[in-house]
Amino acid sequence: MGKNLTQKIIEAHLVSGKMIPGEEIAIRIDQTLTQDATGTMCYLEFEAIGIDRVKTELSVSYVDHNLLQTDFKNADDHLFLQTVAMRYGIWFSKPGNGICHQVHLERFARPGKTLIGSDSHTPTAGGCGMLAIGAGGLDVAMAMAGKPFYLRMPKVVGVHLTGKLNPWVSARDVALYLLSILTVKGGLGKVLEYFGEGVKTLTVPERATICNLGTEMGATSSIFPSDEQTRAWLYAQGREEHFVPMAADPDAEYDEIIEVDLSKLEPLCACPSSPDNVKKVAEEAGKPVYQVIIGSCANSSLKDLLIVSKVLEKHKVHPMVSFEVNPGSLQVLENLTVLSGFKNLLEGGARVHQCGCLGCIGMGQAPPTNAISLRTFTRNFPGRSGTRPDFVYLVSPETAVASAIKGVITDPRELGEYPEVALPEKFIINDSLLIPPLPEEEAKKVEIIRGPNIAPLPKFDPLPEDLEGVFIIKVEDNITTDHIMPAGAEILPLRSNLPAISQYVFRNVYADFPKEALSLKEKGLAVGIIGGENYGQGSSREHAALATRYLGVRLKVAKSFARIHRSNLINFGILPLVFEDPKDYERLEKGDRFRLKGIKKALSSGEIRFKMEIEGKGEVWLRGEFTERERASLFAGSLLNLAKE
Repeated sequence: MGKNLTQKIIEAHLVSGKMIPGEEIAIRIDQTLTQDATGTMCYLEFEAIGIDRVKTELSVSYVDHNLLQTDFKNADDHLFLQTVAMRYGIWFSKPGNGICHQVHLERFARPGKTLIGSDSHTPTAGGCGMLAIGAGGLDVAMAMAGKPFYLRMPKVVGVHLTGKLNPWVSARDVALYLLSILTVKGGLGKVLEYFGEGVKTLTVPERATICNLGTEMGATSSIFPSDEQTRAWLYAQGREEHFVPMAADPDAEYDEIIEVDLSKLEPLCACPSSPDNVKKVAEEAGKPVYQVIIGSCANSSLKDLLIVSKVLEKHKVHPMVSFEVNPGSLQVLENLTVLSGFKNLLEGGARVHQCGCLGCIGMGQAPPTNAISLRTFTRNFPGRSGTRPDFVYLVSPETAVASAIKGVITDPRELGEYPEVALPEKFIINDSLLIPPLPEEEAKKVEIIRGPNIAPLPKFDPLPEDLEGVFIIKVEDNITTDHIMPAGAEILPLRSNLPAISQYVFRNVYADFPKEALSLKEKGLAVGIIGGENYGQGSSREHAALATRYLGVRLKVAKSFARIHRSNLINFGILPLVFEDPKDYERLEKGDRFRLKGIKKALSSGEIRFKMEIEGKGEVWLRGEFTERERASLFAGSLLNLAKE
């Protein structure tokens, strides 16, 4: 039996475990990436481990999230990140160089290599044939320290692409079509691997868009083969020596197969307020639009912006629309300028911002009240834009520019002939904002600069013999890390200050959560949270676990957990258990007092069923299947405690 591409890469990097879906495996990590919203904490954790220099083939620290410098906080964090990179042998991408996933695709992604990043959209690099996985910051810190990355062996879903995209239909529409099938949780525990004749019709940036949005399906990763399109991309980047042809064997098997005929797709949109609320653009056409933004790690490549600029050669933006463009990287912006695309954007009525994430994570670009905003972003979770309530649609660059011109949601096929564009055979390469690592002896002399907003990590107490406490919040299905630990211009600058940022936990769900949690913690009681299906979906931000742990949370009970969030909980000593009978979710309420007697002993003996006593309500049975490594982390109170040992 032949192997698929995912199996080949995992097998080549396997450190321990068996490649049986659901079994824990450990793989060697070749590359890591961080971004500034998660990187500050990640590097504090790396320092705490006590390693003198990173052990990976390559690690990169990007600054792309917290770009607004309204006071000292972000600027101080940027200086901290740069001096940490200098000290420990890490590449540093300065503010303005671009979004981590776009820059990594351009300058570092390599077929057949493994990558983990402290950002959930790290699988973008799968467009270049990498096995790239989003992870919590502590997992990334451990990888930089030379430790393997642990995960459950995923199922591999083969996505069989046939045909070719029609004019005005784009890679975004492929991803939206899959979201309509899989929903935001259909990819849990799976890698989406693309194969078939249709693959050859897609460029690496288009493939990267599709891999990027696999994250919104809950997928562990997404990957395309490395072929002539990959070779052309690496040649254009001046990195042809990194090309390695890689593909599934002709007789490879998959755990399941999804058939997609590219020629039958049409422009789609994700309606408010979930990435899987997918409809045809034609069904939403005619609704007034007041803001349109093109950008994010999913759709800010040179190809995306060239299409938009070509359309604006013949059209102007509607006077009632704020049309904004966030280029994905300095390289994108420079090549766009040389090809006269930048001039077209300006003359067409676009506002061009700096290269970065910006409005995608609520760092500016909030829409007007009660106004529809069309965005080529990754997520449209409620309030993520910075306006509440908001009405954010996720669309392709083609749909975005067509709607900006017409002033209403518009099927781009109404614009007539599709403007064909071709990527340059060779890109202009400008690495002036990309700083390479220092030699080891020189690096040892670097002093790390820490601003007053950078707080030391707290102490993480080990798991007690009995766990007794109170549930102080109950939430529904598909609660995101945005619900738990909001983003935005006010909160993101506090990512390196755990005491400060913890005061915003569940801010938009239950504002008194921090106060109530600390009160229980001071009384010696554990704080509990009740969740529904797919609890903790979305961003990889470990602050959704770390800040709740700081407030005294030691137990989260849900119908199911998103992969990265579950790992983050275990990494910081929070027990994630699921209902044995999902109907018991209805029995529990905010204010219920719980007790897990002998929980540490039960865990140490390998139990997977746990009896929870609820005061006045009897028993509720919970389940938790933990590996020996996960149990050790829970016992110690955090993976960081284990690493120090």
